[in-house]
Amino acid sequence: MKARILKIHEDSKRIYGAPKITRILRSKGYRISERTVTRYMKEMDIRACYARPYTVTTRSLDFTNRLRNILNRDFSPARPNAVWCTDITYVYTDEGFVYLSCVMDLFSRRIVGWELAPTLETEYVISAIRKAIKTTGQRPKIIHTDRGVQYTSEEYNEFTSGIEKSYSLPGTPWDNACIESFHALIKREWLNRFHIRDYTQAYNLIFEYIDTFYNTRRIHSYCDYLSPFQYEKNYNNQFKRTISA
Repeated sequence: MKARILKIHEDSKRIYGAPKITRILRSKGYRISERTVTRYMKEMDIRACYARPYTVTTRSLDFTNRLRNILNRDFSPARPNAVWCTDITYVYTDEGFVYLSCVMDLFSRRIVGWELAPTLETEYVISAIRKAIKTTGQRPKIIHTDRGVQYTSEEYNEFTSGIEKSYSLPGTPWDNACIESFHALIKREWLNRFHIRDYTQAYNLIFEYIDTFYNTRRIHSYCDYLSPFQYEKNYNNQFKRTISA
């Protein structure tokens, strides 16, 4: 059993703790308690890599009443591509900061588009959304952001024309908690383990985490302990069966 626990821990990039490892073992038919998994992990001196609460990395610049909070912290849409949220976070390298812009589908918490940029220019925010549209083949009904200058710019408004735009209230990062939490997660679980030299290394690490682990393999409590990809796939299969019935 210890060998199985060790393999699951290694396959998760040493991220999973006892609760997730227990879930996976039970899904494979093994009868084991979380307490036992915790004890075995202590005996093998392995532990989870926990995410700390997120911190604010961007600031709202538009404090007027013209920007509405349509989402109103309803983070559980009923179908894929109904609501996306997006934000920017910094990544430190020896050559200076680079900036990660991610787009999350709130239905499955999948990162449907991302861009790593050398600056905070609006074009890179738009590029992340453009990639999300290409990946999903759809445009969302609603896209939620903070009030940063990138998201209130003329270029952003023009590119997202036809999409309902929702904005966090001034000084309230919790209105965009899901994407803020993801940015804290990728740093704590992955990026903070490495001494990142430059843009290229940062890009490769982010690609490895998002595209080969988080979206496709990392189980999420919100997704009934499935990966975002599998959670969305299950929904789509059920939807097809409903239509054909």
